[in-house]
Amino acid sequence: MTAPIPSPSARPEVERLKGYSAPLEGRRGLLRLDFNENTIGPSPAVAEALRAFPADQIAVYPEYDGLREAVIANLQASSAGLAYPLSIEQVGLFNGVDAAIHAVIHAYGAPGDTLLTTSPTFGYYAPCAGMQGMVVEAVPHVLPGFRFPLQQIRDALERRPRILMLCNPNNPTGTRLSVEHVLELAASAPDTLVVVDELYEAFTGDSVLPTVDFGLHSNLLVLRSLAKTSGLAGLRIGFAFGHADVVDRVCRVTGPYDVNSLAVTAAFAALSDQAYTDHYVAEVLRARDYLVTHLTQSGASFHCDGGNYLLVWPRRSAAEVEQKLRSAGILVRSMAGKPQLDGSLRVSIGTQAQMQRFWECYRTLER
Repeated sequence: MTAPIPSPSARPEVERLKGYSAPLEGRRGLLRLDFNENTIGPSPAVAEALRAFPADQIAVYPEYDGLREAVIANLQASSAGLAYPLSIEQVGLFNGVDAAIHAVIHAYGAPGDTLLTTSPTFGYYAPCAGMQGMVVEAVPHVLPGFRFPLQQIRDALERRPRILMLCNPNNPTGTRLSVEHVLELAASAPDTLVVVDELYEAFTGDSVLPTVDFGLHSNLLVLRSLAKTSGLAGLRIGFAFGHADVVDRVCRVTGPYDVNSLAVTAAFAALSDQAYTDHYVAEVLRARDYLVTHLTQSGASFHCDGGNYLLVWPRRSAAEVEQKLRSAGILVRSMAGKPQLDGSLRVSIGTQAQMQRFWECYRTLER
């Protein structure tokens, strides 16, 4: 009997890698407070645009004409505006911000280089760095309160890491970093690519985009998405904003058609109905205030800062509470095993009605 032929080995960096995975199956029909998604769905304009998409166009490679211009126009029309105009060459399109993160690290990270970030933070940064053989230096947040470790990051930048990844506000702690400090860090480290992941900035208002001059801060790159606010998480579309040369280099390591036609169609529609997105964000902020008020009055242990989420530490086992919430049709995210967060649950914020439902169930479990 012929012995089986072993499969070829991948690169050593990949063989050593522990892939990033998330428990995404079996969630439909439940109250999704586990992945910080929009909890009610996109604008009706998005649904209408998708229904009207011509069937024959599914056979055609996607076209992106006008989408970058629409994104820039949306930013310019916002209350914050843009102090320095953006050109289309300064906007990259990606199959979600996850793909943008991967592309940034692929383009700029090499074996032995350092990726500097904070801890705990979004779990996809480290695997992407690992794929490239990079060394991850994760600086813990300052306790109590998960404050940003500003001086420690300043000190680490003196060692000239290749990339600094800043999730602002940070997922999952909600830690916020002011625009002034982001720009200070970028200016202090011209040899480091400073990447600001702004997926949750709409719930906080700490974006650097309204004020940054990418001609002056050419080592700064900002990532945005339509997933958390506009409800397009299932279609995958993300953006990178920066100096044209940096955007060009990052886009060189992506495919020519990574963003599909339906995502492009949905993005146009979502950008055309900013009022819907603004209304949803305002509702989330009201719901966050509602939940924080009730958690405070009950004496619960919790932490809330930026973003559309907060952390709670149940009095009983977090795993038990998570399971009982799921049995009641409510999903939350366990932070088991994460630095500084073991024993906590991350709860995404939806509408006031949804958070009332969560609170009624959670407070019963806390008795």
